[in-house]
Amino acid sequence: MTERYYLTTAISYPNGRPHMGHAYEAIATDALARFHRLDGKQVFFLTGTDEHGLKISQAARDAGQEPRDYVEGMAAHFQDMAARLDISHDRFVRTTEPGHYACAQDLWRRMEARGDIYLDKYEGWYSVRDEAYYDEKELVTGEDGEKLSPEGTPVVWTVEESYFFRLSAYQDRLIELFETNPDFVQPASRRNEMMSFVKGGLRDLSISRTSFDWGVPVPDAPKHVMYVWLDALSNYLSGIGYPDASYEDWWPCDVHVIGKDVVRFHAVYWPAFLLSAGVELPKAVFGHGFVLWDGKKMSKSAGNVVDPLGLADKYGVDQLRYFLLREVPFGGDGSYSEAAIVTRANADLANDLGNLAQRCLSMIAKNCGGVVPEPAAPTNADKALDMEMSGLLSTVQKHMAAFQIHSALEAVWRMVGETNAYFAAREPWALKTSDPEQMGSVLYRTADTVRQLAILAQPAIPNGAAKLLDLLAVDETDRDFAALGKKMQPGTELPAPAGVFPRLEMPEEVTA
Repeated sequence: MTERYYLTTAISYPNGRPHMGHAYEAIATDALARFHRLDGKQVFFLTGTDEHGLKISQAARDAGQEPRDYVEGMAAHFQDMAARLDISHDRFVRTTEPGHYACAQDLWRRMEARGDIYLDKYEGWYSVRDEAYYDEKELVTGEDGEKLSPEGTPVVWTVEESYFFRLSAYQDRLIELFETNPDFVQPASRRNEMMSFVKGGLRDLSISRTSFDWGVPVPDAPKHVMYVWLDALSNYLSGIGYPDASYEDWWPCDVHVIGKDVVRFHAVYWPAFLLSAGVELPKAVFGHGFVLWDGKKMSKSAGNVVDPLGLADKYGVDQLRYFLLREVPFGGDGSYSEAAIVTRANADLANDLGNLAQRCLSMIAKNCGGVVPEPAAPTNADKALDMEMSGLLSTVQKHMAAFQIHSALEAVWRMVGETNAYFAAREPWALKTSDPEQMGSVLYRTADTVRQLAILAQPAIPNGAAKLLDLLAVDETDRDFAALGKKMQPGTELPAPAGVFPRLEMPEEVTA
């Protein structure tokens, strides 16, 4: 039976248009999904939008719309982003779907039946922007002396009737989870943060609101809607059919890919909810870092929010994808700028991989009639190239298993460099007159190595890699990792060579 792999992004909160953080998370998760498909697994990749809560209600009011009309328009922007950035999701879930309501309400009933939900009054600090409750000890003081959340967002003192979840009852079980399964929260720095948070003591969690009505109704309590995080987290089940038993085809989830600012909700609240409901826990939660514009965190107030689709239109989808995946160590923070995107894309895509393919295929077109030449008996240099290439898949698999996407790409491009060095050292242009048979052999081995590199590069640059494989006349059925062990067939007719990765122009503000 084919191994299954289920992974998710955090669903996006559509109170504004998509920003680079949304794009980065979608691209990184997409690269993981594409990798596992190529590696022979049956993959289910879930993303979507989290459409309830006070923040959405306020944004809709400010836009002069009803909340449902507002989220209809905003969700479309996130669906457009996914399509534009070649995100290969299998399902785009929306928390306003009837099936999602059924899922969230079923979880509530299960938690209630366990005795973990009770009615009381909430008094405490609440951040509308974070949709999160904070203890007094967690607050920080702003420049003007105002109280702020740990994320630097405003908080308000809130008093209202609320249902509570007995989160405190799960403190010991969560500590045991982190200790016995150290890979549950990754990277290790996030696990250490969560362990410290839980060991510091857990208070019961308010899980309903009565001050607004835009949310999933609490069963048998018409005045209450569910706390937006209980509602939102349940998308990972509703997106695969829960409460229908078919959800078990995919659950437990292999990994939730999320931002480091929402690790607490996924690594503490979510497993506690599931333990209470009697549902198996996900296998892992990976908290990635932030992408910073010129080293600064993006915010509307700072006026430095960058439209990811604008960058994709200007520099190319593959170029943007490759830059983010290669330049930002997955799990840590990374910085980007237009100049950095151009520099990396030109060096790695246009110069290294693109130029290698163009030079090799142009020589085949001019000197071999556009037909894949016959390889001769391997020289020592040929054997060394083959040896380097033969171990690359296992290296990439090791890095991807550890969610080190940047390291996997570094390994692939190190091999691109080795192949360029091989091509330059063998000088097929000189062999054209001195040893035509060896010229053909060098061109064959270079083209076949480019084929394998293009296959391995597909998770990062799906469009460009597909174009390279088209130029090499690789059949659609021979583009997964199982095909790496095959060889190009001598005598195969190739299409006319063409450039795949154009050189990008440096933005004017940098060249001026």
